[in-house]
Amino acid sequence: MSSETKFVTAGIVDDDKIFTYGFRKLTGIKGLFNEILDFSNGQEAINYLTDPINSQHLPDVLFVDINMPIMDGWEFNDAFGEIKSQLPKPIKLYNISSSIDLEDINRAKKNPLVADYLLKPLDESYLTEIFHNLQHPGDQLKYN
Repeated sequence: MSSETKFVTAGIVDDDKIFTYGFRKLTGIKGLFNEILDFSNGQEAINYLTDPINSQHLPDVLFVDINMPIMDGWEFNDAFGEIKSQLPKPIKLYNISSSIDLEDINRAKKNPLVADYLLKPLDESYLTEIFHNLQHPGDQLKYN
């Protein structure tokens, strides 16, 4: 087990303000993530990630809803793939949705950029594992 503890910033890309509020409350109560950045659509997130002003303040993980206006999660995945190699640090990407459509699930899971597809409401134990794995990179716990 590594003793290294890392400051972990999460980004939530979702136009649903109630979900975003709930995510902030849950992660705050559980002590997950040191900071949370909010983006209401994929384009807003891509703009933030590519702005040189933000290069020292990028998230470690992004939770991206697949159904949003302006730039949805699928379009975001494509745009993220184009910029990922230019970012100054690695960012884990999770797609989130209330959709249980197998096509959506398989589409996300087949994308090598996407770490996993998470169903809303998000599983508290899995969020804890994601946070722990980012905070302690040497300790790789495995969730079922």
